[in-house]
Amino acid sequence: MTTSSTPLGARARARIEVTEAIKDEARRQLAAEGAAKLSLRAVARELGMVSSAVYRYFPSRDDLLTALIIDAYDSLGAAAEAAHGEVADAGPVERWMRVCEAVRGWALTHPHEYALIYGSPVPGYTAPQTTVPSAARVGYLLLGIARDAHGGLGVAKPRLAKELRPEAVRMAADLAPDLPPEVVVTLVAAWAQLYGLVGFEVFGQFTRVVEDREPFFRQAVGQLARTVGLVYPQEGAAAQSRPGAGGGGKGSRPGS
Repeated sequence: MTTSSTPLGARARARIEVTEAIKDEARRQLAAEGAAKLSLRAVARELGMVSSAVYRYFPSRDDLLTALIIDAYDSLGAAAEAAHGEVADAGPVERWMRVCEAVRGWALTHPHEYALIYGSPVPGYTAPQTTVPSAARVGYLLLGIARDAHGGLGVAKPRLAKELRPEAVRMAADLAPDLPPEVVVTLVAAWAQLYGLVGFEVFGQFTRVVEDREPFFRQAVGQLARTVGLVYPQEGAAAQSRPGAGGGGKGSRPGS
């Protein structure tokens, strides 16, 4: 039994090693040429393989792109989750900040992979549904932070335009039925703005505009935490707990 299982294990390991070598070479090509010029034949040539051998691992360029996209999303998600895990017992604002900072840090370290998942669409390629769970990891982290805040001291509900309410209700039903629609709308907007901030930095849009970018980023994502409602309820609760706050003030005593 042991003898027959060993060759299978060796073949499986070899397949994993070749698969990773193909993806590593593809990432080098992404960095040099961009996703639009990714070619299985070029990957095979650089690895010293015949094209038909590469096609046994990835039947098409799109299959290889999908694998790279899922890897990038998972790497980003893992970085955000690890950062969040370090402050999992902290308040919602600190947790929010750490996740956002992890997204920025990962993007600056992996600019070409960030461009693959949040840059210009690759001509002729449509990402399949298999990329969605990996793509959602950071979003679900942010949703979880808002959910915990809502279940604790609460979140401040922003004003919602009347014409947007039906869409807000639909979004809440799809994404977080336990959160107020107003909060879900601002969360989705904050999620988009987070990646906009990161993208501007990664793609050089802040050149000669923002020089000290780390404090600028912290200021911006801290403001996003406020728009989501993560800050004001905590400040209000703290004020209520201070001596003399709330019912202890002048005019609050019975009969005054």
